[in-house]
Amino acid sequence: MPARDPVLTPELIKILKIFIFSSLGLVFIFSFFNSYRADNTGLDRTFKASDAEKLYFLNVRSIHYDREVRRDAGMTLFRHGKRMQSDSFPTFDPVIVLNPVKDGAYIFFELLNAEYPISIHAYSGSDSQSIQFSIGNNQDHFRLMNQLKPWIEANYQIELRAENQSFPIWSTEKEKEVFKTIAEDYFRLINQADN
Repeated sequence: MPARDPVLTPELIKILKIFIFSSLGLVFIFSFFNSYRADNTGLDRTFKASDAEKLYFLNVRSIHYDREVRRDAGMTLFRHGKRMQSDSFPTFDPVIVLNPVKDGAYIFFELLNAEYPISIHAYSGSDSQSIQFSIGNNQDHFRLMNQLKPWIEANYQIELRAENQSFPIWSTEKEKEVFKTIAEDYFRLINQADN
């Protein structure tokens, strides 16, 4: 009976060591790039609020807001406590809406003392821009926030036109600071603080 050749020869052991250590090294290196993995869930994460950001908002930032719990809709609305309120002039204020069922945070512009459709006009020197807006959905309100935020930061004069009349909105520094605070809190909630 012939003698069997050993299966684990010194050359094979060297190849196995190289393969095992290089595989472990690659796994270790790729673990640092975990945030770059593909999202194949098909879910829209635009309005997804992380637990950490919700806790921060609810425990730290929400003291600046008036809270309205809407049990019928399963949502909580947060209106800034220092927003301008009027019984006669139209106001158009952003409201942060938290939906605990979907772990979502939404922005909603609340129009009071006027009817849709409206237009918003911004002026700065010779630059003039406008936006037509009707009630819209979550994406429309989100897009409007992204359009208004640079105007507020650049200190544009902004008017709301409704029913053939013009009304200044966010005209004082206090009103602009309230808007900026709401925008900052909202974008932080949805992990887009760099917007």
